[in-house]
Amino acid sequence: MPRRRSAPAAADLPVAPDFASPGFGAILVAATEELGRRDPVLGRLVAAIGPCQLDRRRGLSHFGALCRSIVFQQLAGRAATAIFGRFVAAVTGGGEAVDLTAEGVLALPEEALRAAGLSAAKTRSIRALAEGTLSGAVPLHDVERLTDEELIARLSTVPGIGRWTAEMFLIFQLGRLDVWPVGDLGVRKGYATAWGLAEMPTPKELTAYGETFRPYRSVAAWYCWRAVDSVVPDSSADPAAAAPPPPAATPPRPAAAPPPRAGAAKKRPAKRP
Repeated sequence: MPRRRSAPAAADLPVAPDFASPGFGAILVAATEELGRRDPVLGRLVAAIGPCQLDRRRGLSHFGALCRSIVFQQLAGRAATAIFGRFVAAVTGGGEAVDLTAEGVLALPEEALRAAGLSAAKTRSIRALAEGTLSGAVPLHDVERLTDEELIARLSTVPGIGRWTAEMFLIFQLGRLDVWPVGDLGVRKGYATAWGLAEMPTPKELTAYGETFRPYRSVAAWYCWRAVDSVVPDSSADPAAAAPPPPAATPPRPAAAPPPRAGAAKKRPAKRP
């Protein structure tokens, strides 16, 4: 199993709380280089996969980004993309995802949302989000000022939004760099693949392993996702990567499965949104 290592101080590195930080791209590069030096397995992932692309934002509003995450829960990427496209077309009258609004959602009858391919549960969740956004019960205008846990607590008041959906929002909508989604099946599978583990780590085990990557755990999670569908060098060859070294029969190998799929927090989703 991998050794737990304390994360060294990174006082010389700039720390970005989110996308709003000046020079976020340069900060992301510095964070990736620091993690590559800190952990040899992650260093090989960086060399094999290339630069972290957490700065590739979709341009969605906060409301639109949450709608997308809800649609993608427990669905394969291709199916979720098709349903989200129909949902966007229905709500915006043929517009783009950037045009999604709470008012547009509530202007449609539930039957129209169901006709786009949404389940009854997801329809209720998106409508509840829209109602909460407009009533002020779930405000989204000030989320940049909230801590990670404060935002998770706020979003989790919406039926159908759990910790995983909130964590994906933190990573991919706000650009928070120290989120470690231990309940995500893709992160657990990618960690096992890259570090040569015979079984996926439990969320509790993964929490401990993630201490190595503070304060840039979102970057490490991104490489775990990519490790699922990438060929990486044999991490078991480096004695510093595991203690004791894993058996020779358990090196990382190319994944045959498609990219991780999105899912609800309670059912351990497998794909980032």
